[in-house]
Amino acid sequence: MIPTPINEPVLSYSPGTPERDELKRVLKELSARVLDIPVVVGGREVRTGKTVDAVMPHCHHHVLAKVHQAGPKEIEGAIAAAREAWREWSTWPLAVFLKAADLLATRHRAVVNAATMLGQSKTAHQAEIDAACELVDFWRFNVHFAERLNAEQPISSPGTWNQLEYRPLEGFVYAITPFNFTSIGGNLPTAPAIMGCTVVWKPAATAAYSNYQLLKLLEEAGLPPGVVNFVPGPAADVSARAIADRHFGGIHFTGSTEVFQGLWRQVAGHLGDYADYPRLVGETGGKDFIVAHASADVEALATAIVRGAYEYQGQKCSAASRAYVPDTLWPRVRERVLGMLGGVRVGDPADFTNFMGAVIDRKAFEKIKGYIDAAKQARGVRVLFGGGCDDTDGYFVQPTLLEVDDPGYRTMCEEIFGPVLTVHAYPEPQWRETLQLVDRTSPYALTGAVFAQDRGAVAEALTALRYAAGNFYINDKPTGAVVGQQPFGGARASGTNDKAGSILNLIRWVSARAIKENFVPPRDYPYPFMAER
Repeated sequence: MIPTPINEPVLSYSPGTPERDELKRVLKELSARVLDIPVVVGGREVRTGKTVDAVMPHCHHHVLAKVHQAGPKEIEGAIAAAREAWREWSTWPLAVFLKAADLLATRHRAVVNAATMLGQSKTAHQAEIDAACELVDFWRFNVHFAERLNAEQPISSPGTWNQLEYRPLEGFVYAITPFNFTSIGGNLPTAPAIMGCTVVWKPAATAAYSNYQLLKLLEEAGLPPGVVNFVPGPAADVSARAIADRHFGGIHFTGSTEVFQGLWRQVAGHLGDYADYPRLVGETGGKDFIVAHASADVEALATAIVRGAYEYQGQKCSAASRAYVPDTLWPRVRERVLGMLGGVRVGDPADFTNFMGAVIDRKAFEKIKGYIDAAKQARGVRVLFGGGCDDTDGYFVQPTLLEVDDPGYRTMCEEIFGPVLTVHAYPEPQWRETLQLVDRTSPYALTGAVFAQDRGAVAEALTALRYAAGNFYINDKPTGAVVGQQPFGGARASGTNDKAGSILNLIRWVSARAIKENFVPPRDYPYPFMAER
């Protein structure tokens, strides 16, 4: 029996704690050297000589690593290695991932957290809940879910034995991972691997630094060569070759809606070429909301707005980016939010007094700045806080709070993926109309939250917004889903809602076979009804 998992405790990193001292030491060590990150194919490190710099977003002149880029030869090799490793690996050796979880929870914890802080500009707390705790939880809980799934068996009538065999997909899985969560970088290739699949892993260029640390950890835990092949490189090139292969078995993806839809179209174009129908699993964009009723607790609402919108610079798929507050409540909420934002520090995550770091790269910086600049010029839009952007040393964007008269203004509708929250103060009597507005404003349906002390209002929101969010929160911020507690994923333009952190996701990586064994088979063909007497 697999040990029953519990969620990994979150360390505080408070002054005087041993984890704080160790993390600061490792931050200095990693900052002082430049890592050479290879392509890894079938367990073999390949250095192509064509490299891309991995830099600190908060100090973009500081190079952390040279990341070798896969070319056609390496991509072909990764697919071949995955196919070669498949037969032996498909016996579900789950102990590898339990060991990996324990390694990450102990002596690899500081290294992976520090790499996430440096390469993705996360604070110590944001790195801890992501790179350490969530990934430890993914590995422990997914192993537990795999055992539960295998135990789900049909009934057997007397004289027969019926079984369901949960076979891994015959083709390789193509895992495409994002920059914003190291835990997703680790989960997307390993969830299929836990079910016996082999994987070609394309990490985000801006997360290759921390993701490579995960690969080395998995190798130390005993992951055999070829099970997970690490292929940093041009996304379009890697995707085109992987998707065109006859033995392509599926995609495990987190990223933008636009990219996922493009991948889906590529798959459809090759549909007649595949040995099997591929599994497409994706978690994509969001335009996540907070809607408040007049009965909402002002302090709790204001705290949820600040934490939900501005932690990790708003670069979470689940981050609050639009809020609807009744006009009678808004003056008090606004005052409290502005008071909190006045104390928010933005800077190098190695300075533990900072609440926010930098956005991930220049492309993100310019996109966010474009939205803010347009808002400053737009009628009916007021910049209540922030609005400053500075890329001199790092890609820093101040936490920005907008208030709009028009609930259809673009920052209420379009995904920004940065530290920008837009608030619409609605007339208090229009609570029910506002719920309908929340539901129809955005094509996304990832996360959302309602704040109300009135239980009738909560019930109304649950009904009206039933399909507006795959993860719905009551009197809590719309971020922070915990593995095993709140399975994560959304529908509509937010993805396939296959719920990472639950048994539902693992089902997608197997193809079940029903087996019937008859212990006492019939010896002749006639049935009793055929007799004359």
